[in-house]
Amino acid sequence: MTIGRALASTLTAAAVTAGLLTGCSSTVGGEAVSPLYDPFRVGGLPAVDGPSGLRADAPDPVGVVLHTDGGDIDRLALLAVNDVADFWSQHYADALPGDFEPVERLVSYDSNDPSSPRVCGGRTYKLVNAFFCPPLDLMAWDRGVMVPVGQKFFGDMSVVALIAHEYGHAVQRMAGLLEEDTSPLVIEQQADCFAGAHQRWVVEGNSPRFTLDTGDGLNHVLAAALTIRDPLVPEIVAEMLDVAEHGNALDRISAFQLGFINGAQTCAAIDEAEVAQRRGDLPRNLEMSADGKVESVDVTLDESVLAALMDDLDTIFDLPHPPTLSLDPDDCGSPQPGAPVAYCPDDNTVGVDLPALQEFATPASEYRNLVLLQGDNTAISALTSRYVLAVQRERGVSLDTAEAALRTACLTGFAQQAMAERVPGRQLVLSAGDVDEAVAGLLVNGIAASNVTGATVPAGFTRIVAYRSGLLGDLELCYSRFG
Repeated sequence: MTIGRALASTLTAAAVTAGLLTGCSSTVGGEAVSPLYDPFRVGGLPAVDGPSGLRADAPDPVGVVLHTDGGDIDRLALLAVNDVADFWSQHYADALPGDFEPVERLVSYDSNDPSSPRVCGGRTYKLVNAFFCPPLDLMAWDRGVMVPVGQKFFGDMSVVALIAHEYGHAVQRMAGLLEEDTSPLVIEQQADCFAGAHQRWVVEGNSPRFTLDTGDGLNHVLAAALTIRDPLVPEIVAEMLDVAEHGNALDRISAFQLGFINGAQTCAAIDEAEVAQRRGDLPRNLEMSADGKVESVDVTLDESVLAALMDDLDTIFDLPHPPTLSLDPDDCGSPQPGAPVAYCPDDNTVGVDLPALQEFATPASEYRNLVLLQGDNTAISALTSRYVLAVQRERGVSLDTAEAALRTACLTGFAQQAMAERVPGRQLVLSAGDVDEAVAGLLVNGIAASNVTGATVPAGFTRIVAYRSGLLGDLELCYSRFG
């Protein structure tokens, strides 16, 4: 988030390990109306925690994996291949043209091993990846780093989703969806969408090998999607290095959600126009200064930054009685342990535990890029969510319901949409990476999608849907869609 010239800094991406997916907010009860925006449903399915991962009675894997070491990682990956093939054998004809042909050439390699085999004409030593090779109709995965680290941080189902994504590339070619000029962005977004369609099939209990719940299990799958986001670079650098755009974290999660909610037939319709519409006018690349340097990527949250945010929110919402900011813990204590922000409607005060909020914005060390984002906008979006409770108070709507939690996420997204515009007098401007930091917060702690009591809704999936509704919608949409 670019801070105005007087403050001369930016907010951008940083990292925190996926072990923090257990949030500090409780969940809330209540009633809801629309199945898609129901606080207690995920794409129309009940939002529940339960078992996720390999079934105890899963059948043995079928197929030959070249260069396998015969270990558990390759067994899991092969079971995932079998499962995705089962899904497509049942549903391909209903969604796509052509005939389904299972991918049978499978290769395992160890990116830590200098003698790791060449695959699809390239070296696999230090290639931390999984991929589909169209010329050879071959799928390969790294059993040394990519798959085991993903499994460690995000669970078995993140590995299954990874395989489902790569299988999606094979399906694209079977269906003739790709032209010579189809961009990598569209190619990757379609594959993310196909992975979402398969994961719903698992959630619905159709897989003989895996289970997935719509609460914590699905949260971990979405968290894994954050880790394969595009790196943040200036546009001119991306052009010079010929870096193919695949999508930021919100792009990839929203494509996955399209497939999960609407099925595989929706994925085939993804094109440049659809991606552009889904992205809106949000910033994509880092900015460069007049002297050719990339702008600073961090800012320390202090009283001046928080005051600037409150001033900007006053301008955006133009409330007759805007809330006041207090840094005194005794003025407006948090209703939830561990939450660094709170809103007290009785005296219309937004309370902040500044040291705790600064922890929310402090970068943590990365481990092979398999991390969740944490940065300044993880904290800024949480604080903004408490301000928009004051916006709802002015409107006279409930503040302590499940609908209020999602309405809060939506209005937070709306505020951040406004902050993406460079308006004279505004001090904070949304920049590349900031939205993904907010999305990470929605998965990790849910504060930006919590009501006045600090209670959130069960599924990170639904929290993100609500936030994106405001990010790409308008103020009234938040009230009509979420009660």
